[in-house]
Amino acid sequence: MTSFDSSPQLNVWRALLALAVVFVMLATTGWTAVRQHRSVTSPVQSALTAWEHGSLHGHALPAPDGSPTRLAHFFASLTPHEQSRLTARYPLAVGNMNGAPIELRYRANRLALDQARQVEAKRIHDNRLSAVGHDDAKQRMKRFALLSGPDRKILAFDPLGNGRVAEVFGNLDKAQRVSVVVPGVDTNVLTFQRTFRKYSAPVGMARSLYAAEHAASPRTRTAVIAWADYTAPSGLGVDAATAMRADDGAVRLNAMLRGLPGRSPVALYCHSYGSVVCGVAAHALPSRVSDIAVAGSPGMRAESASDLHTHARVWAARDKDDWIQDVPYMEVGGLGHGADPVSSGFGARVVSAADAKGHTGYFEPGTESLSNFAEIGTGSYQSVRCAHADQDCREGFSGGASA
Repeated sequence: MTSFDSSPQLNVWRALLALAVVFVMLATTGWTAVRQHRSVTSPVQSALTAWEHGSLHGHALPAPDGSPTRLAHFFASLTPHEQSRLTARYPLAVGNMNGAPIELRYRANRLALDQARQVEAKRIHDNRLSAVGHDDAKQRMKRFALLSGPDRKILAFDPLGNGRVAEVFGNLDKAQRVSVVVPGVDTNVLTFQRTFRKYSAPVGMARSLYAAEHAASPRTRTAVIAWADYTAPSGLGVDAATAMRADDGAVRLNAMLRGLPGRSPVALYCHSYGSVVCGVAAHALPSRVSDIAVAGSPGMRAESASDLHTHARVWAARDKDDWIQDVPYMEVGGLGHGADPVSSGFGARVVSAADAKGHTGYFEPGTESLSNFAEIGTGSYQSVRCAHADQDCREGFSGGASA
């Protein structure tokens, strides 16, 4: 199937298929697969609770979930020694605190990653663990050591479960434009970076986009965030077919965006299930978010771009060989994610994804999808290449780059 539009007969077929999928999922996994287990306390939450009960010079510390502006003022009032003292005492809290100075968060997360690495080093020698458990501990220890390197800029980190993490490429404090990559299913600490098929992982995506933006506009100071700081669905099961993970992810995404320094425009690049996260987050995005670009999207929990209730421009891309085009684009009983973002009726600006090579190749160097993302990220909207000759995805833009 290569057409972006659907016939009524095809919609009926997809509805029946969607119901069949629901039945099979519930019959094989049960409703328990949809429920979240909330009994385990996140190490980050424990750190934030410790912060709430802490003090500095006899004075209570500000609420860690307070406004980023208030927290920024608090940290600005401290001496370098006081900042370092709080960072050493509460590394996971400071490292995940929206409003804390960016460089301080990087330093705090290096400490937190090193502590998590030491925990895994002890697990390796725990005789109570199975062989699989020992292997998992080794992998996590190696990954934490890699992420804690002096050249890494870790913006967020939580070792709970499969782990959550976010990393910055470029100078976030001085960036004139900021891009955020929001990945999809099976994203966690261990899959955050890959050597094989590296551009299918968040680090590879973000690095590739950062390089492409620099090539597109060398004089524009950009920063790119690989944002995997939400619990993504594992595999293509019930979690991936519902918005449960996206609901929590959207809250976390908006909190991160509101804590970014400066006022530079922000563009979101949402891949696969990440576009569900961005769709749920859209109505509450801060005003500095100028663009939402989705790639390989199963839907954005909306029937049209206008239903997202966002001021941001909505862009969409899909490679002709992407299997995602065959999913049922609808929502039935909470399963499914709504209309196809590249369909003419949705109303997004559809850009070319030539040479993207399937579902995970949108950030591969040399692809038109990556080139288009870079033009959007640097505000060079007139240079974007549209998917169809008869549809001008650049409508409304005058010549030159846009701030």
